[in-house]
Amino acid sequence: MNPKLDPMRKLYILLVALFFSSICQAQVAPDKYWVKFTDKNNSPYSVNNPEAFLSQQAIDRRTAHEIPVVENDLPVISAYIDSVANTGATLLNVSKWFNSVTIYTEDPSVIVAIDALPFVKVVDKISSNQIIPGDQKEKPFFKNESENEIPDKEILRGNTSGQGYDYGQAWNQINMLNGIPLHDLGFDGKDMTIAILDAGFLNADDLSAFDSLWINNQILGYKDFADPINPDIFDSHTHGTKVLSTMGANLPGEMVGTAPKANYWLLRSEYGPTEYLIEELNWASAAEFADSVGADVINSSLGYTTFDDPSHDHTYQDMDGNTTPITIAADLAASKGMIVVNSAGNSGNSAWLYIGAPADGDSVFSIGAVNSEGNYASFSSIGPTADGRVKPDVVAQGSGSAIVSAYSGNVVSGSGTSFSSPITAGMVACLWQANPTKRNTEIMDAIRQSASLANTPNMLLGYGIPDYYKADSLLYDPVMKEIKLNIKLFLEGPFNGEDMNASLNTLLPLDQPYNTPPFNYPGEEQVTTIPDVDMVDWILVELRDAPSTSQANAGTIIARRAAFLKQNGAIVDTSGTNLLSFNLPVSDSIYLVIRHRNHLGVMTSVALENAGGDVYSYDFTSNANRVHGGIAGYKVLKEGVYGLVSGDGNADGNINTVDILQTWEIKAGSNVYHPGDYNCDTQIDNVDKDIFWLPNRIFSSQVPE
Repeated sequence: MNPKLDPMRKLYILLVALFFSSICQAQVAPDKYWVKFTDKNNSPYSVNNPEAFLSQQAIDRRTAHEIPVVENDLPVISAYIDSVANTGATLLNVSKWFNSVTIYTEDPSVIVAIDALPFVKVVDKISSNQIIPGDQKEKPFFKNESENEIPDKEILRGNTSGQGYDYGQAWNQINMLNGIPLHDLGFDGKDMTIAILDAGFLNADDLSAFDSLWINNQILGYKDFADPINPDIFDSHTHGTKVLSTMGANLPGEMVGTAPKANYWLLRSEYGPTEYLIEELNWASAAEFADSVGADVINSSLGYTTFDDPSHDHTYQDMDGNTTPITIAADLAASKGMIVVNSAGNSGNSAWLYIGAPADGDSVFSIGAVNSEGNYASFSSIGPTADGRVKPDVVAQGSGSAIVSAYSGNVVSGSGTSFSSPITAGMVACLWQANPTKRNTEIMDAIRQSASLANTPNMLLGYGIPDYYKADSLLYDPVMKEIKLNIKLFLEGPFNGEDMNASLNTLLPLDQPYNTPPFNYPGEEQVTTIPDVDMVDWILVELRDAPSTSQANAGTIIARRAAFLKQNGAIVDTSGTNLLSFNLPVSDSIYLVIRHRNHLGVMTSVALENAGGDVYSYDFTSNANRVHGGIAGYKVLKEGVYGLVSGDGNADGNINTVDILQTWEIKAGSNVYHPGDYNCDTQIDNVDKDIFWLPNRIFSSQVPE
């Protein structure tokens, strides 16, 4: 046979060689390929019937935030997927957002067959370089992270509790963010869903730190996108386990995470041993899955800069929010209404220095790291993005963070933005739980506005360390409330065993008497005559708007009003008959404070409740527990009847010698309307001093100031 080949044969060989060269360019990892389709024509699905391909939770999220269902929500055409599979390729993951699939094959002829399909794009040829065996690098994102036992001298002891949880070693990392008040209000992630995209969750199904998650069915499920053919969630990598612990661990006195009551999806998108571009595509498929099952928040303690195949390497110029596949996918995830919380990266001490992908996304909430004292952690990747935007967005403790070891189950110390990100993601879920009508952008904006550098963001810390309780207050939309107060209280001084004497009635001033220190109330309440003979005295009513009694301090005052107190203990306005009424914007709960000229002030121990018809009723007389602080600032007048304590002549909240010197002594023997008349009988005499002031020196006001 003539060994020479004819010209047509040579041309055929050349074309085949050129085609196989293009195959190398399409590889996203050794023997793995990204196949993009041209369209979604003739789809059996419709954007008008999302119930066919989205969970009800995902639909509810879109409806609540007025997000339309669009073409990239539609599943990939199944006939296209089947055709690719029929070539002999092994399907890995499908991406409806990119309208593509990733596949595995070692047979070049399979790629020839796929390329010939009319609905396959031949675009985005990614790499023509050959991978050198054994040339893999340590993952850039993981190499600066650490895990260590906590030295005994650094173990937190003493008060590590809020009202609801004993945080143990995790106290500092949530307290730094002022997140404990949200937990105390019941916002601990309940009914929120967090999807964790990570490298694996070694032993997360067996560690006691997560017992409550499994017992209470808070682990909604898990799925492997890194190795869908041979799924390996709980025996693959430790990283996701440690990440989960910062949010979901519940070991009272040892470690409690930032969202102990949230629901979780555990999604493996990262392949630990190597670093190839396909991991960005795995991430996209996992994020799509998170969206479809109704996740609210994604935590991604991952980032991509350079790869084992150098031809895939990103550059700093790629960190512009629009270039890398994973950043495009992350921004698409945010467009579906989720909040994507992502580590800024651990390259602060390396040549790369800057944030990685997808932390560069303009809709991605990127998290840097600080140490336990709130100072910048040197490994934390910095901003800005290549196009000049502020990154990271905010920071949390990522150096010396409390985490759970995937091997021992013990609480240990970990460092890396991999931990500042989920600490933040948990708090984001709690904040959103507290403000469910807000959009993802509003939640992120409030967190930035609450942070320590809100007005002067920088490239190290972004907007700084957030205050989640402050962010919560920024998100509140006050509701106008009509409030009619139906209140009963007694003053000790005029109390006669059944009701109160009105001995002062003829001496009562026509103008409210609280316009001088320490009250300094500027109200103009006045009458032409005292309305009735049963008016005991003027009192000062104060309303506070706060989420809890302990937080109802003077800074939460929203209204004050002077009113009359009647013999039967009723409070009325200047008409002498009508209930005291307010029309106010209210954000939280209403607490009532009552002040008097010479009796200790009191505050309700619980929030006022609407009893119907906008009437808020409260009886101070029935129990000492009806006032904040109880018996320390309140007094038994007779069995089963309680009242305000007499003797605080200068109204400073304390009953002591100063009261005698400033109010009683200077008017002793007089018949006048004056705070030295502790029993309100018009006479300033030894009865006031000996019967009322002297035995009451053990009392002090319990009203938060």
